[in-house]
Amino acid sequence: YAYLIHASGNISHIFSLIPAIAANSVNPDTIFANNEMSLRDTEIYGFDYDYTLAFYSRNLHTLIFNIARDILITNHRYPEGLLNYEYIPNFAVRGLHYDVQKALLMKIDAFHYIQLGTVYRGLHPVPDEEVIAMYDGCHVPLENMSDFYGKSSHGHTMKQFMDIFSLPEMSLLSCVNDFFMRHNIDYEPVHLYKDVKEAIRDVHVKGIMYRAVEADIEKYICYGEQSHAVLKKLSEHGKKMFLITNSPFDFVDRGMNYIVGKDWQDLFDVVIVQADKPGFFNDRRKPFRRVTDKGALLWDRIHKLEKGKIYKQGNLYEFLRLTGWTGSKVLYFGDHIYSDLADLTLKHGWRTGAIIPELRKEIKIMNTEQYVHMMAWLQALTGLIEQMQVHRDPASQAVVEEWIRERETKDIFNPQFGSLFRTYHNPTYFSRRLSRFADIYMASISCLLNYDFQHTFFPRRTPLQHESPFWPEHSPAGISVTSQLNMAF
Repeated sequence: YAYLIHASGNISHIFSLIPAIAANSVNPDTIFANNEMSLRDTEIYGFDYDYTLAFYSRNLHTLIFNIARDILITNHRYPEGLLNYEYIPNFAVRGLHYDVQKALLMKIDAFHYIQLGTVYRGLHPVPDEEVIAMYDGCHVPLENMSDFYGKSSHGHTMKQFMDIFSLPEMSLLSCVNDFFMRHNIDYEPVHLYKDVKEAIRDVHVKGIMYRAVEADIEKYICYGEQSHAVLKKLSEHGKKMFLITNSPFDFVDRGMNYIVGKDWQDLFDVVIVQADKPGFFNDRRKPFRRVTDKGALLWDRIHKLEKGKIYKQGNLYEFLRLTGWTGSKVLYFGDHIYSDLADLTLKHGWRTGAIIPELRKEIKIMNTEQYVHMMAWLQALTGLIEQMQVHRDPASQAVVEEWIRERETKDIFNPQFGSLFRTYHNPTYFSRRLSRFADIYMASISCLLNYDFQHTFFPRRTPLQHESPFWPEHSPAGISVTSQLNMAF
């Protein structure tokens, strides 16, 4: 108990460090680097459209949810009682996994471990004991994980939801599961998943969403003045620009007219619509076709990609041959870690920038006094647990167990699933892939306005675990906050 008194005395020292930590607040307009990259070497800038140049209001997610729900009722003959369910904006976060066979939505960390407390069947959490029993622990074997693009196929039981458009799909899956369980209706989870997936796909493929957005653009698209400013800045500095999107031309044209103006095509050297990413990056066979201003498809063979003209489909290999835009002089921005960025960085050596709109909200929370206090306390608890675990008497062990439970309390981000980037203490599966496939990441392309074109982005060198005792990073007071936290114990 003398040790406990000593440790408790040091806790006050921990919290004396809070002002130093709080002084290091994070600017949400920062561009964060996973890999060293210089804009001086970047000559060509490429963009996705949805959630890269165009940002949407929550009204769009509500629209997708409502249309897909109605398709389930009308086309798949699901019960009309589903009409009582509405989209839940803050229910899910990106990057979650869905066990198709067990109908469970969950968060998995970078090491394939399920974060207990984040497993949901329908709209309700599953007890930890039940999760452990179902999975014989918390680990999900590699062969059960989704394929490279996050899809559930070829025997994989997990589907990962990686793009922002998947938020209404997760909400709908959870609501339909909830309805069937509440009404004690027998159902096959795999068929339910496929029906919801098909309904969501129909919202996009059949053009229902596109027509709705075009009809009321101000309701669904957030005005893109800063997107316009970024494109204009790049153009004024003589940078080449191109657009590769899966969306159809009419939809992109209507949105870009609203965001940039009628002359938006003048800013781009190449515009490709309905590209069918990620197939665009891998399929060598699909040729480019030109699309007229009226949407007609021309079948002439494409010998060069010309400014002011619109192209459909095609493939990256033909794009590289026709433009000569290869290697690290090209920087491409997109919001989907797999479909937009993975193949470009792994196979083609382009530089990649991930657009993560959720960063703004998470950084805002990180800058609060509540978050700073919580992080200081978690550090303190970790130090206490490390030191006290050697005491095997019942009283000491009871205290340690209490500290462990407190260390894994729910965080202050999303109430159900927590942060997009972390489980309790590890990086998420999403976060690990972000660090692998994106050279830089940011909340929006408007962050580029804060940097000149000679700027080099440097990743912060963080210690490997065996390096941390020797780490020289210092706080303003001259001693690193982490070191002070550790020294207190």
